[in-house]
Amino acid sequence: MRYDLVIFDNDGVLVDSEPISNRLLAGYLTELGHPTSYEDSLRDYMGAAMHRVHDLVLERTGRRLPGDFDAVFHGRVFAAFARELEPVPGAVGALEKLAADGVAYCVASSGSHERIRVGHRKTGLDRWFDDGRIFSSQDVGRGKPAPDLFLYAAERMGVAPARCVVVEDSPLGVRAAVAAGMDVYGFTGMTPAARLAGATRLFGDMGDLAGLLVP
Repeated sequence: MRYDLVIFDNDGVLVDSEPISNRLLAGYLTELGHPTSYEDSLRDYMGAAMHRVHDLVLERTGRRLPGDFDAVFHGRVFAAFARELEPVPGAVGALEKLAADGVAYCVASSGSHERIRVGHRKTGLDRWFDDGRIFSSQDVGRGKPAPDLFLYAAERMGVAPARCVVVEDSPLGVRAAVAAGMDVYGFTGMTPAARLAGATRLFGDMGDLAGLLVP
């Protein structure tokens, strides 16, 4: 099937940020008295908006995170991005192919607009994404696994959900895409295939994506 719109997740799909972010999140939560391993962070928070971190910590411990938690965490993340962040191997080629073939695409991320922009500038992906192609959970108020963000992106891009495919690497993102009535290609670069149950298709090399989407 040739889709009318390809909706990319950002972290872990376009930019290789998940190892950085989850390492820092686990460390910061542990520092605040909420022991969290890197593996715990991947399991509980990968692909999620920040409110999920606050909600789960409160639910599990009865304690709220500090009021400046988001600001401190993002400061650490952005500093690490400046040193370490790279595009996911194959992502640039996929974008080049989609653009050459006239396939519409956008990004819909649980991350903030600032986080998306910082990552894209560092990796050079900003040349592929103007403001009209960037959508964040900030725009809808509820992050994945709610379908709101993907439905909002499709509406803004003028494409029916059934004509969209989402490229995701997190269980929360796959669930959101399915709930939105969209096909979803699960990227197994970091996530075991078994955790992406419900995906329309699985693939492990971002360099293969364009060929799968535009035969």
